[in-house]
Amino acid sequence: MSLTARDLGLFALMGAVLAMVGMFQSPQLAITILNMSLISAIMALGVNMQWGYAGLFNVGIMGFTAVGGLAVVLIAQPPVPEAWAAGGLGILLGLMLGVATILAAVAVYKSMAPGKLRGAAIFVVLVIGYLLTSYVFGPAKSAVQAVNPASEGYLGGMNLPVILAWPVGAVFAAGVAWLVGKVSLGLRSDYLAIATLGISEIVIAVLKHERWLARGVNNVTGIDRPVARPVELQPLPWVQSLADTMGWSVGQTASVVSGLGYAGLFVIVLALLIWLAERALNSPWGRMMRAIRDNEVSARAMGKNVTKRHLHIFVLGSAVCGLAGAMMVSMDGQLTPGSYEPLRFTFLIWVMVIVGGSGNNWGAVLGAFVIWFLWVQVEPAGRWFMELATSGMADGSDLKQHLLGSAAYMRLLTMGVALLLMLRFAPRGLIPER
Repeated sequence: MSLTARDLGLFALMGAVLAMVGMFQSPQLAITILNMSLISAIMALGVNMQWGYAGLFNVGIMGFTAVGGLAVVLIAQPPVPEAWAAGGLGILLGLMLGVATILAAVAVYKSMAPGKLRGAAIFVVLVIGYLLTSYVFGPAKSAVQAVNPASEGYLGGMNLPVILAWPVGAVFAAGVAWLVGKVSLGLRSDYLAIATLGISEIVIAVLKHERWLARGVNNVTGIDRPVARPVELQPLPWVQSLADTMGWSVGQTASVVSGLGYAGLFVIVLALLIWLAERALNSPWGRMMRAIRDNEVSARAMGKNVTKRHLHIFVLGSAVCGLAGAMMVSMDGQLTPGSYEPLRFTFLIWVMVIVGGSGNNWGAVLGAFVIWFLWVQVEPAGRWFMELATSGMADGSDLKQHLLGSAAYMRLLTMGVALLLMLRFAPRGLIPER
């Protein structure tokens, strides 16, 4: 799908706005907005594949993003030998027993005729499997979590290059999406929304409370990064020379260089995804997906396996979200399960897709840049506006204190107003589907 002059103009305008942030605020802030916009654009692409291509309503983006972030810990962090010695084998055996229990229940379900006897047999299998799993898994988990809980208390990872965690994060998210899709995609669309919402919350609860996996709410910090940290760049002669040329401090220059390194990696990933997504959308497969989206009944009448196609696109879109989650954790250098909130990782991504243009890959990217820029800049702008509006009020005024205290909520208000305005005046988005 080629971009029109108007589309290019919108991207150029967004670039000019980011350049103004760099000139009038700070280069670090502009690059931070750029990097988070690129990651958000990848998430928006994943959601656009599901909703824009196939009409699948996924409200569990947060969970798939968190699964991708977990992959970074499991791949890039070094293992904890003491934890493995204390209960590593017990953890693995307990997990295998849990999987075996599920497989046994499925086998009983398929081999027996429907009825009360089959239900009772499945119940017995699940109870026995649960008791065996708890007997093995419980003590092993406690032993692992007791190993240096202040700094470790988990099994660690495989100590591989962090860049390998990106595709692994996509695979992890795809696996979770496959499980969810196999259960819910054959049902009505609202069941998919309920299932994805529930799975998302379950994923976050597991990350928070299963400390043997990724330290839970204690967080995993110091994760290896694919780009050198600013403190590592400061001693380099060329960085110091660049700082003298630009008239910046060495610390500021190192921060900008590090941020640009991430931006380069993210642009490569985003460009590859857009190229693949555009080729897929304009292929016979893409036309089939849109035909299914527009009229499932007709698609079924023509012999298309709608449920199977929905599963494919659901897994694919979730994998892209998992990839973005892994990229974000590797840039931050830490996994903080408490920071995963539906407002940031589900609602905001949906706003990006709707504002940008559902069904259009370039629209999803533009929407990510616009909405993330507003998300970052509206709060300080709202504080400035409230200070200006209350400048004539007495310092002890309750109304003034209330308005100043409410400035932080301007961010939420602005997102809602932006969404309503787009739905009213440009319901197909900034770059609509063509």
